[in-house]
Amino acid sequence: MIELGSLNNPRLAQGFIDYLKSEGFHGELKPAQDNTVIISVAAEHFHQVKPLWAEFAQNPNQEKYLQASWQVGSSHNALHYQGQPLNLFSRFKALSWLNQSVSIISIIVYIAFLAGGFESIYSALQFNATRPITWIAPAVVHFSLMHIAFNLVWWMSLGDTIEKQYGKLTLVGVFFISALLSNWAQYLMVGPNFGGLSGVVYALLGFCWISSLLNPQKPALVSRSTIGFMLIWLVVGFFDVLFIGMANWAHLAGLVSGMAFALTAHLFNVKTKA
Repeated sequence: MIELGSLNNPRLAQGFIDYLKSEGFHGELKPAQDNTVIISVAAEHFHQVKPLWAEFAQNPNQEKYLQASWQVGSSHNALHYQGQPLNLFSRFKALSWLNQSVSIISIIVYIAFLAGGFESIYSALQFNATRPITWIAPAVVHFSLMHIAFNLVWWMSLGDTIEKQYGKLTLVGVFFISALLSNWAQYLMVGPNFGGLSGVVYALLGFCWISSLLNPQKPALVSRSTIGFMLIWLVVGFFDVLFIGMANWAHLAGLVSGMAFALTAHLFNVKTKA
C-alpha cells in the first residue's frame, strides 16, 4: 500500500474510501495522532486514484462520497469519528437557487397534500396538454414520503455535482428540457395521472454518465454502481412487478434527454474550441 494523504476527519475519509471502492479501487485508513487518519491505496492503483484524491481534497463534502458510503460502506468501522456533524443544513444552504427552489416547492406541495389539499392542488398541477405550465409542473408533485425523499436526494446530489463541474446554466437546461420531454412522454404513452421528479433525476444520471464517458481524463461524475442500480430500477419498472406505481416512460425519456444533452454540449464545446 502507498500513502496517498491524510485527513483530520475520519468520517469524511471513510466516505472517500467507500467512493474508491465503488469505482473499483482498494484503499485503507490507518489511525494516526490527534484524530488524523492516513489514506493508503494499492500500488497498482496509485496513479489512477491520485486525481480522485486531488478532487476530494478540494471539496470533501460532495454528496457522491456520502452516497458511496450508503451504497458500499460498512457499518462496522474500527475508527472513532469523535462526533463530527453532518452539517446537512449548511450543505443545503450551499446549493444553488434552482436546486433549493425545486426542493422546497416539492416539499411544500407534498405537505399541502397531507394537509388535505390534494384534489385542488393536484388538479392545478396535473399535466394538461392545453396548459403549458403543466408541462413542467408534475415534476414537483410527489405522492408518498419515499417518493419525494428518493427523488430529492438524487436531485440535490447529482444537480449539485453538475453545477460545480459544468455551471448553473447546464443544470437549468437539463431540468427544463428533461421535465418537458419526460412529462410529455408519460402523458402520450400512459395518460395525465402521474407526477414526480424522477424523469429529471434520470436525465441528471444520463448527463453525468455520458459526460464522464466523453471526458475520461476527469473524475467520474457518478459511480458505476449507481448507474447500474438506476438502470436496473428503470428496467424492472417496465415489468410492473414493484409494489409502487412508476412513471416508466418519464424515466426513459428523462434518461435519453440527459444523455442527448451531454452529447450535444460536448460536441458544441469541441466545435467552439476548434
